[in-house]
Amino acid sequence: MKYFFNVFVFFFVCLASAQQTDYVDFKQLKAHVNPEASTKSISGIVNFKFNILKPTDTIFLDAQNMKVSNVLLNGKEVKFKNDGKRLIIQSKFIASTTYDVSFQYSATPKKAIYFVGWDNDAPNQVWSQGQGKYTSNWLPSLDDMNDKIEFDLSIEFDANYQVIANGKLVDKQTENDKTTWYYNMNAPMASYLVGLAIGKYDKKTEVSKSGIPLEMYYYPEDSLKVEPTYRYTKQMFDFLETEIGVAYPWQNYKQVPVHDFLYSGMENTGITIFADTFVSDSTAFSDRNYVNVNAHELAHQWFGNLVTETSGTHHWLQEGFATYYALLAEKDVFGKNYYYWQLFEYAQELLDQDIRNEGTSLLNPKSSSATFYKKGAWVLHVLREEIGDAAFKTAVKNYLETHEYKNVETLDFMREAEKASGKNLGEFVALWLNSETFPYNIAMVSLEKSQFIQEYLMVDCRAKNAKCDYYLTATLSVEAKSKIISQVPERVNVGNFDEGLKVRQAIAKNGAKIPIALKTNYESLLNDASYATIEAALYNLWVNFPENRSDYLNKTKDIEGFNDKNVRLLWLVLALTTPDYNNGDKQLYFNELVSYTSSNYSFEVRQGAFSYIEALDAFTEVSIENLMDATYHHNWRFKSFAKKLLEVLSNAEKYEGIIHRLTLKNQ
Repeated sequence: MKYFFNVFVFFFVCLASAQQTDYVDFKQLKAHVNPEASTKSISGIVNFKFNILKPTDTIFLDAQNMKVSNVLLNGKEVKFKNDGKRLIIQSKFIASTTYDVSFQYSATPKKAIYFVGWDNDAPNQVWSQGQGKYTSNWLPSLDDMNDKIEFDLSIEFDANYQVIANGKLVDKQTENDKTTWYYNMNAPMASYLVGLAIGKYDKKTEVSKSGIPLEMYYYPEDSLKVEPTYRYTKQMFDFLETEIGVAYPWQNYKQVPVHDFLYSGMENTGITIFADTFVSDSTAFSDRNYVNVNAHELAHQWFGNLVTETSGTHHWLQEGFATYYALLAEKDVFGKNYYYWQLFEYAQELLDQDIRNEGTSLLNPKSSSATFYKKGAWVLHVLREEIGDAAFKTAVKNYLETHEYKNVETLDFMREAEKASGKNLGEFVALWLNSETFPYNIAMVSLEKSQFIQEYLMVDCRAKNAKCDYYLTATLSVEAKSKIISQVPERVNVGNFDEGLKVRQAIAKNGAKIPIALKTNYESLLNDASYATIEAALYNLWVNFPENRSDYLNKTKDIEGFNDKNVRLLWLVLALTTPDYNNGDKQLYFNELVSYTSSNYSFEVRQGAFSYIEALDAFTEVSIENLMDATYHHNWRFKSFAKKLLEVLSNAEKYEGIIHRLTLKNQ
């Protein structure tokens, strides 16, 4: 038996080192999945169909921390080993032969699928995140993105909930209190793109010009936010199909907001899951909206999902393309000045990165997000200028059609660009892809073709010269006028308050010292349809005019703000620190502030509440216990914030006793 095990491991190691994709081509996965919210576990039955490309004695599937049983190969028992990471199957596999393997599994995943809200008053949901986390934590699969599989899932869950997954819903069967949802896909994808979302949703459906159903999900209580949240969705979808020149490659397109998501959004094939903090009303839309994330994740359906990078070396083929095509879609919505402004801001960020000596080649798999996303977008912008519109579009179309449902490298795209243009692009590749620094000066030459950017660069009041007053009265772009206001806020005049929402917002954000002559004008900012403006104006007015603090608080007492409750949290702190303002309600205000630190609320709300309580130096046992809970949150940024803050409090004599007592209690 020992001899068999050693031979078994030997074959497995040899296979893994040679890459399984050289030996095996997994074609299809059919899975019946049963998530169990009460135990935060998942179980199911899976069936894989695969072809053997070369004779081998061993195949494997990734199955992280799973219990596996009843493993059958072509309906018969087969030798297998489950090492906690992979299910390893041994048999005499014959080349050019198709096989089926099936088995049952169960797991209690620690990542890649999240059971949110079942222990508190947050929305009850289950949602997945495979990229960077590995779908194999909840669904046996292959973590290698070079092995693309057709995934057909059936999911059994409580009949009171909506279940959304990749592909077309082909059947739905309810028995007792459980419903099984059957989803079918027609084409293969990498396993990190498997998407699953369960929750209480309604949906709005539109149809693209090409006939693709666009399903937009929302919480039933958010029916009035559907339009501003999903604004321009159909327009951008139709634009991208036309601009890219390749039909949308999947059966339908779904978008689902979820609570406490790890990122802004994730482009699972045909089902984008995004953070519900992007669900917005019309007021929030002017400052924080879903449009860019919407366009970016949609572009990924071609760039990343239809064609997928072979490795992190070529990650820009996904993120750079998605960023660039999202900008093109937004340009179609907001105009060319918006497009050039975003490129300008990307250039500044990339320049700053180089100044910090943090710039890297676009082909470095360890590059920053700024490099992959923003430098990648810049590469496509300048390449289009280099080879012309017609050649660029031809190159992109041929690239996608030649490699559809396959994996790609940078050379695959550049070869198409050279072929379409008839140009040798070696120097271009050396400068834009291989160089560790961003060609800022060349980028600025490209941007200065825009009169809008020329104007922005021309106006400057850092020297506070005589032209500043003229600039403040001149007809300039919103961006140029806001730049001047940020440089010389003390010179803002009455007329500037009549120049629109964004200029007024610049006044609010830069008006630390408010002249008495402009007091009434500043007070009008509290009426703006912008939660960012209201937040800044409320604070600045409160600081500048103590005698009117009660008036300002009364005027804004019913405003929540963005989904992170930015205005409400500020209001509570100002109300608590305003002498003689509703003294009888101050304990209620403080209790409300503390309540926002609990897991009933999104991590954005919680982080804001923790920060304000730290500023007040007013942590209670309840808020400290909530902070300790936050150190286990699945969002790593929030978890890191909580750990650092808890460490600060642990070193404060005022709180160390409470923390020690709670630590012992929770052991």
